[in-house]
Amino acid sequence: MERRAKAATESGALLLVMAAILVAVNALSALGGYKRIDVTKNERFTLSKGSGSLLKSMKQNMQVDAYVTKGLPKLDAFVRDLRDLLQDYKDNSGGHFDYAIIEAKDEEAKKTAKDAGLVEQPFGEANETENSAAVTQGFMGLVMKYGSEKDAIKFLPPDRTDGLEFWITNKIREVRDRGDSLKHKIGVLTGHEEMKLTEPNLIPSGQGKPNIQQIITQNFPFYQLQDVDLKGGDADVDESIDGLIVTQPSKDFTEKELRRIDQFVMKGKALVVVAGAANVKASDATMNAVLSTHGLEKLLDGYGLELHKDVILDFGRSFRVQMMTQGGVASARFPQMADVQDDLRFTGEEQLLDTGFPAFFRIPQLSFPFPSSVTLKKEKQAEATLKILARTTPRSIAETTDAVDLKPFKSWKPKGQWQQYGIAASADGTLATAFPAGDKMGIETPAKSSKPARVLVIASSQFLANPFARAGNGPDMGQMQMMMPGGGGDEQLQQLAGPYAQQALTSTILAFKNTLDYLTGDTDLLAVSAKILSEPSLVYGDVSKPTFSEDSDDALKKRDDEMRAAKKNQQHWVEAILILGVPLLFALYGVLRWRMRLSARANVSLA
Repeated sequence: MERRAKAATESGALLLVMAAILVAVNALSALGGYKRIDVTKNERFTLSKGSGSLLKSMKQNMQVDAYVTKGLPKLDAFVRDLRDLLQDYKDNSGGHFDYAIIEAKDEEAKKTAKDAGLVEQPFGEANETENSAAVTQGFMGLVMKYGSEKDAIKFLPPDRTDGLEFWITNKIREVRDRGDSLKHKIGVLTGHEEMKLTEPNLIPSGQGKPNIQQIITQNFPFYQLQDVDLKGGDADVDESIDGLIVTQPSKDFTEKELRRIDQFVMKGKALVVVAGAANVKASDATMNAVLSTHGLEKLLDGYGLELHKDVILDFGRSFRVQMMTQGGVASARFPQMADVQDDLRFTGEEQLLDTGFPAFFRIPQLSFPFPSSVTLKKEKQAEATLKILARTTPRSIAETTDAVDLKPFKSWKPKGQWQQYGIAASADGTLATAFPAGDKMGIETPAKSSKPARVLVIASSQFLANPFARAGNGPDMGQMQMMMPGGGGDEQLQQLAGPYAQQALTSTILAFKNTLDYLTGDTDLLAVSAKILSEPSLVYGDVSKPTFSEDSDDALKKRDDEMRAAKKNQQHWVEAILILGVPLLFALYGVLRWRMRLSARANVSLA
C-alpha cells in the first residue's frame, strides 16, 4: 500500500509539473515569445534574406504606417499575419525599418489615409451558421516614408496572403531607389525588326493591349528599359547600361554589330538572348516558320553556346489545353511548345529545368514556344562555367528544314531520332572574346573580359509572347479594330490564347523579371519573387520516372491515368499510416512498457 501511495504521489506531482509547463508555454506564446518553423519549399512564412539585406543597405530609415480594418475573423487573421511580417522586417533591418498599425476609426485618421493615396473598401464575410453576412468599411494598405520620398500600397486584399512579402519588398525597393537616386538601366537591342517588348501579344485582341514591357515598368519601375541602336555597328553600347537584351530578330546581324555586342560583354557586362531559329510572323495564322538564326550563332558560338538552326518538337511533355468537343472534354497538345517542368526524377545531364539558376529560380514550370537546340562547347571558355538550364524530354525530335509548318492541330508524323535537347544555357565567369581573330573593323576588344561577365541564351523565339495570341490577333488597325469581332484575327487561335495566358504567362513574366535581376547582378530578391507563385504540389518520389516511349493520345492518356493511380495509391498508404500506423505504434509502446513493468515487479526481491 505504501508503495502504491508513493507511486500515486509521484504521478500526481509529475502531472502538475507538466500542466505548469503547458501553462507557461501558452503564457509565453500569448506574450509573443513563440517560435515558428517554416517547412514550405518557398519559405512562405519566413522573411527572405534578400528582404533583410535590402533594408540593411538603406542609407536612411523607413517608416511604414499600416492602415487596417478589424472586426471580422478574416480581417483579424490577415492583420495578424501582416503585423508578424512587418515585425520580421523590423527585426532584420538593422534598425532601418519601423512600422505602426493604425486602425482608422475617426475622421482625421481616415482623411490622413485617403490623402496618402489609400482606398477605402467594403469588406464582407459570410456567416454560414446564421445564413447571413457581415459587412464593414475601411482601409487595408501601407504608407511608406523614406527621407523625402513617400509612396503607398493602396490596397492589400485580405484573402490573398501569398505574395505579400513580394509586393511589400518591391515597393520598399522602389521607394529606396528613388530616395537614394539608384538607377538600373537595361538596354533592349533594336534595328533588326525584332519582336519588341512593347508588342501587344500576351492576350487575345479585344481584351486590352498589355505588353510585357508595360507590365514590368508599371510593377517594377526601378528598372529602366531603353532602346539600343548599334547603327550598323558604327555605335557602341552605352557603358552605363547594366545589361543588354536581344529579342527574336527578323533581320540578319552584321559581324560589326556582333563585335559591338562582344565589346560590351568584354567590359564585364551581361547579355541575354531570347531568340531561336523559328521565325513566325505576327498575325500569321498559318504559323509557318522560316528557320534562321540571323547571324546570332556566330556570337554565341564564340561564348561556347552553340545555337542550332532547328526547331525542337517535344512529344513527351508538350503544352496541352483542355477543350470541349462533341464527345466531351478532350486534351489538345502542341509539341511545338515545350512544357518544361521541374521534375526531381530527372537529374544530372537529364535535368529538365534548373530552378536554382537566377532567371528560373524556384519556378516549377515554364513554356518554351518554338524552341531551338543549344549545345555547349566548354573548350572555348576555359575560365567560365557553362551550363544547360532547360531541356526537353527524351521524346523529342529536331526539324531542320528551311521552313516548318507549326500550325496547331497538325497531324504530326515525327521523323528522326528521339533525343533530349538543351533549349536554354548560360556562360558565367571570365569570358574569352567571341572574335579572337579576323578583321577587328576598328573595334578594340580585349582577349577576355575585364571582370566576370554573364551570357544567357533562352532559345525560344516567342518565350516572351503568347504564341497563339501573336499569330491569332489581327493587325493593329487603330479604332477600326473595335468595329471588327475578334479584331479581324483567327478565332480558333484566339480561343487557345486564353488558356495559354492563364497557364503560362505568370511564370513567363516572373522569369523575365528574374532575368532583369540577373542582368543587373541584383539577385538577392529572387527568393522573394518566388513567393508570388503558389506552393508547389507534393512530390511523389516513389512514382516511377516516365519513359515517354509512346506518343499517341491514347498512350498519353494511359500514362496520365497510371500516374494518377500511382499517386492515389501512395496517398492511401500515407493516410493509412497517419490514421492507423501512428496510434498503433503508441499502443505497442504502451503494451511494451506495461510488460516491462510486470516483469520488473515479478523480479522484485524482498531480501
